[in-house]
Amino acid sequence: MKKILLIMLFLILFSGIALAAEAPFHIGILTDTVSQGEDIYRGAEQLVEEYGSIEDGGYISHLTFPDNFATEIETTMSQITGFADDPKMKAIIVFGGVPGTTESFRKVREMRPDILLLTGEIHEDPMMVADVADLIVSQNTLAKGYLRVQAAKKLGADTYMFISFPRHMSWEMLARQRDITRVAAEESGMKFIFQSSPDPLSDVGLAGAQQYILEQVPAWLEKYGMNTCFDAPNFGQAEPLIRQVVKLGGYIEGISPTLGWPGALGIEFDDSEKGDWPKILKKVEAKVLEEGGEGRVAVAAFSHFYTTGLVLGEHAKRVIEGTSELLSTDDILDAYKKYTPGAEWASTEYIDANEIKRKNYLLVYQDTYVFGKGFLHLTDEVIPEKYYDAAIGKGLTY
Repeated sequence: MKKILLIMLFLILFSGIALAAEAPFHIGILTDTVSQGEDIYRGAEQLVEEYGSIEDGGYISHLTFPDNFATEIETTMSQITGFADDPKMKAIIVFGGVPGTTESFRKVREMRPDILLLTGEIHEDPMMVADVADLIVSQNTLAKGYLRVQAAKKLGADTYMFISFPRHMSWEMLARQRDITRVAAEESGMKFIFQSSPDPLSDVGLAGAQQYILEQVPAWLEKYGMNTCFDAPNFGQAEPLIRQVVKLGGYIEGISPTLGWPGALGIEFDDSEKGDWPKILKKVEAKVLEEGGEGRVAVAAFSHFYTTGLVLGEHAKRVIEGTSELLSTDDILDAYKKYTPGAEWASTEYIDANEIKRKNYLLVYQDTYVFGKGFLHLTDEVIPEKYYDAAIGKGLTY
């Protein structure tokens, strides 16, 4: 009997310890799948690893939206609003902000006004999203339109080709980036070319869109010259573009050492390298130099998409715990420093086409690393105000 009582006491005490270890609140994060956005997915995985899954008493619930999110909006909305059914849920992160995010945030706001709503890399109208989200953090595509031209010029390019398709050009931020790129290139004495390409979500699919790039790069180099810099904002087009540029000539700047580079150059990472961005960068750099790409190809040293998902989760946690302010740029950039040691970041608040500034929409960009040369220190560049002028893009057609 005494033994049974001791066992019962132990179980009660153990249960108490387990309950005490339960996370005091939950954070839900909805991301791409591995096939559609591996860096984003892996960043969320790292967040789970760091703070624990709610199934195991931790902080994080990680779900993925459908690969064909453009047509399965109802599924995405159900996933987002489903997070709010958890009484301990205190923040919901949707990264990237695919179609359905805005309406889902409205519904969550009605159900649970206590939940923080965060997103980034939005696919919907920026002002509509900013009206319902507490915080948006995205790449500064407007700054990139200027800075990538400056990087290309420093590397020796005299022609800049921007490759895209109508669906992407319907997004305000990408359309404005294209227009800023055109103005920056022309004012820098470079020839600007807008090149239409197949949409990976069209009938040709991702394989068809990639094949188009593979086939066209040699013709583009022959037509426009070896000093052409190529820029394709679509992730799916990165791999074939990198492969051809490194092999044949031209210039390119990638957005992540893991986005396109491994497949393009036949690189595999072991378990000790995954998530270790300095090691990843060094391995990719060695292969690029071996293939003759020194000084011609560049990349962001840390994946924006991997780190921004982490940053949104980290910042949300700090805000809930009262150690950070929701709209403090310094606090947000401090979270970036945690995950990207040694890399420099700069930021600005979003200004819409009517020149209205949104304090809850932060645009960030990271310095550029040139393989074989090092950082270009582009975060030190002062971007002329006119490159943020919405009027740049008005009336332009391609």
